[in-house]
Amino acid sequence: MGIKEILLGDRGADRVVPPSGVTAQLIVFASGAMAFLAVFALALSLASGRLAARWGDELAQSATIRIVAPSEQLQDQTALTLRILETTAGVAFARALDVEEQRALLAPWFGPELDIDTLPVPQLIEVIQEDSGFDAAGLRLRLAAEVPGAVFDDHTQWRAPLVQSANRLKALGVVSVLLLAVTMAAMVTLAANAALAANAQVIRVLRLVGATDQFIARAFIRRFTLRAVAGAAGGMVLGMGAVLLLPPASDAGGFLTGLGFQGGQWLLPLLIPALAAAVAFSATGWAARRVLKELS
Repeated sequence: MGIKEILLGDRGADRVVPPSGVTAQLIVFASGAMAFLAVFALALSLASGRLAARWGDELAQSATIRIVAPSEQLQDQTALTLRILETTAGVAFARALDVEEQRALLAPWFGPELDIDTLPVPQLIEVIQEDSGFDAAGLRLRLAAEVPGAVFDDHTQWRAPLVQSANRLKALGVVSVLLLAVTMAAMVTLAANAALAANAQVIRVLRLVGATDQFIARAFIRRFTLRAVAGAAGGMVLGMGAVLLLPPASDAGGFLTGLGFQGGQWLLPLLIPALAAAVAFSATGWAARRVLKELS
């Protein structure tokens, strides 16, 4: 007895289950709420995956050189560092950040009106490596020997924790979806048990007139599965609508503005009602078999 057979089966068997009541409202509400939350858990998981990939790709290809020197030596050491980078194999691009760019980097901490000339701000040099990469250890030693004020940072120390955190958020989103499915299964099981127990006398009468346990179980499974699908579909639509209202991804907003779906990912929430149907089908089937066995 599969889900398709249940959904397209004998609709006359629906009369075995009361068409309204607390159990009906419970299943619709629970499945709708679980589907709504599952949409956000799925969006979080996918956004975290994109973030981990972006951080891993972008930061792995970049490095920073910080030059700390007296103001009268800063320009000469910057020029010498750029000449060294021009002759370093594997360096695709290198440039010194101008005053406005460095002011923009410090603005979140010191405000946009910061007078950078009054602070001993080091000169920053952005380094982009080729796909083949370069010898970071050799470049670090050469800079230490020729440019005493240069500090090379290939972002290794803080790139790995960031990527690891994003990957863990992705895994947490997947675990959240699974927990929501388990919670929904528990709710459906409790509601099915309550409905079967409330209709114990009806089940005994049906058996007396020749109804099989399979017919009775199918009636309950069909009704509860359809309720779960209807609630999940409504929750999914509301969840996708809420995700649409989130700000689009932007560099200025960072991670919090990129929690939506992108491209074909918008099709993934459509699987939630199918998951709800499978959960309700399994949970109600287990509950029906157990209660009918007890009533035998």
